[in-house]
Amino acid sequence: MTAALRTRDLAVGYRTRRTRRAVLEHVNLAVHPGELVCLLGPNGIGKSTLLRTLARMQPALWGSVHLGGSDLRSITNIELARCLGVVLTERVAVEALSVRRLVELGRYPHSGWFRRITDSDRTAVEWAIDAVGARHLAERDFSRLSDGERQRVMIGRALAQEPVLLILDEPTAFLDVPSRVELIGLLRRLTRERPLAVVVSTHDLELALRTADVVWLFMPGGELVTGAPEDVVLAGNLARAFEGRQIRFHPEERSFRLVTGDRGEAVVHGAGLRARLAAAVLEREGYAVTNATAADGLVVHARETGWRVTNDHTERSGADFASLAAFLRGRRTAS
Repeated sequence: MTAALRTRDLAVGYRTRRTRRAVLEHVNLAVHPGELVCLLGPNGIGKSTLLRTLARMQPALWGSVHLGGSDLRSITNIELARCLGVVLTERVAVEALSVRRLVELGRYPHSGWFRRITDSDRTAVEWAIDAVGARHLAERDFSRLSDGERQRVMIGRALAQEPVLLILDEPTAFLDVPSRVELIGLLRRLTRERPLAVVVSTHDLELALRTADVVWLFMPGGELVTGAPEDVVLAGNLARAFEGRQIRFHPEERSFRLVTGDRGEAVVHGAGLRARLAAAVLEREGYAVTNATAADGLVVHARETGWRVTNDHTERSGADFASLAAFLRGRRTAS
């Protein structure tokens, strides 16, 4: 299968009249139709620079990028727009234009500015609107949409180009949590339904690990690690890239958690959601929750009716987790 995108010894960065400064070198990547790739890394490390270079929005320092088998440098602007869709972070200011008309702009590479929209163009536009779940927005003024709705429409405009590759730079930056999950889920669904490759940069690490087919991970120092999310986790790369003094990556949960334990150990007795939530309260209040059957520290019993704490000769109970947290904070004050 021909790769939708392939790089060969690519270097990206910045150039002036006299110097070149690479932020990433010797990049050899590939993404194939049907794949969702999530680009991860700390702020300011060069993710947007890489994406802009892949989209020919800034020149490579050296090396090459091939799009659908053709060298990016040899592709005309019209050909590029027919096979590459780009959605950036910035909010797009569009006035007095309906959603349908905006999506129709995605047909420009096929129809030109002065040709009429054909039946095949209309079919592509209607499919793109439906693909992003924007049918109910089609006649709305784009300027009156929410951030989440705008991002869906901008993806729809890019899909109307019928690209082989879709590049998105932080598309969830201004969205609430449900909208972020829906958007990434939409991108994954599109790769399953069409011969489309998607590369998206995101700070939603846990969501990316649960949805991506491939992860491209920027490491401190400029190395780029690639692989299936599970392989990247198993190799310890996520921990090395993001861990700090106050957080630790828990590979079995594919999530980051605050470093706790300054107040001692605690054991939670119980099962199910209530036990997990009791452990979350304890960790937030500075306790290291262990799996031991007993501990010198607190023992918390999570029950259907609430919670009970036993510690030496102390026994307390309550009905909700707010009271458990208040009790634990009171122990800190007392100590």
